[in-house]
Amino acid sequence: MSKRDYYDILGVSKSAPADEIKKAYRKMAIKYHPDKNPDDKGAEDKFKEAAEAYEILSNPEKKQRYDQFGHAGAQGGFGGGYGGGGGMNMEDIFSQFGDIFGGGGGSPFDSFFGGGGGQSRGGGRRVQKGTNLRIKVKLTLEEIANGVEKKIKVNKQVLCNTCDGSGAKDKNSFSSCKTCGGSGAVRRVTNTILGQMQTTSTCPTCNGEGSTITSKCNTCHGDGVTRGEETISINIPAGVSEGMQLSMSGKGNAAPRGGVPGDLIILIEETPHETLKREGINVIYDLHVSFVDATLGATIEVPTIDGKARIKLDPGTQGGKILRLKGKGIPEVNSYHKGDQLIQVNIWTPKIVSNEEREVLEKLKESQNFKPSPGKNEKSFFDRMKEYFE
Repeated sequence: MSKRDYYDILGVSKSAPADEIKKAYRKMAIKYHPDKNPDDKGAEDKFKEAAEAYEILSNPEKKQRYDQFGHAGAQGGFGGGYGGGGGMNMEDIFSQFGDIFGGGGGSPFDSFFGGGGGQSRGGGRRVQKGTNLRIKVKLTLEEIANGVEKKIKVNKQVLCNTCDGSGAKDKNSFSSCKTCGGSGAVRRVTNTILGQMQTTSTCPTCNGEGSTITSKCNTCHGDGVTRGEETISINIPAGVSEGMQLSMSGKGNAAPRGGVPGDLIILIEETPHETLKREGINVIYDLHVSFVDATLGATIEVPTIDGKARIKLDPGTQGGKILRLKGKGIPEVNSYHKGDQLIQVNIWTPKIVSNEEREVLEKLKESQNFKPSPGKNEKSFFDRMKEYFE
């Protein structure tokens, strides 16, 4: 037997917007819900059929495939469909569409209709989460380039050692909550035109735990947490940068009454280097050389992240020239690629010269070789940097 058209099932057109499709499904779900139609196989089949249609038409990708290929294109959504019995039961439908009616745990329709009977499903314990912690970690350029393990003492909320986080004086200091009867949830039933409507909410007295403390711990006074200090080992990968945030799950403040601890957020700060400057994954170094070394050439030692390196300065090196030490920069985070160290050559000019030095310079001044050539001025540092990256 061929399946009915999904649009016909919900009574909407192909151009219907998402909110209209949802409204139509909600209307049919209320009309054919098993709680309102006990022992009615026909109503149950229509309820399943409407759920299958909504599952396809509420999903933009599945809707597009259905509009183009029909039921063949929509296969796989629920593995066999509902109309003919399929492999899905009522609980599968309830869990799939809990957001339609805003239900709690289990079947969302349990909290919508009150006449269907059955046990409570929405009274689970509310799990609290501890707050997040934020700390700043200062790193040197060497630590950033190589990665580092830091051991940091953090002042935070920790589980109470006296009560192991329970908040109670001892194991006999608990009693069943009188408000919810130990279920952790309270229900309210109101009469509507559709029948009785039942809503479920977390018990305000026990906060969803189902029990209350009769005698609190003397150390934490029932909170289950106290102030303490913990030494945390933080593995910081190579290549991090100023302002970057790292997160360590579960290393934040402990949660009251044995809940889930918060996270530790680590904010990276860079400590300025004495001679090197970071530019992204590259490292910049300003090299100052004498006029003589620039003219005659020289072998010069320069600092790098890994120590010292010797570079060769060619004869006739002009001020502003950029030399490169490949792979001597910063690695990219979680990558094998590394930047370079760029060395900008600056010609150092002495402010004071002796009489003998002045005589030598005066002679050189008259030499044609020491006069700048018109139109051959050196490019600026920024122009050279642009050429380098291009």
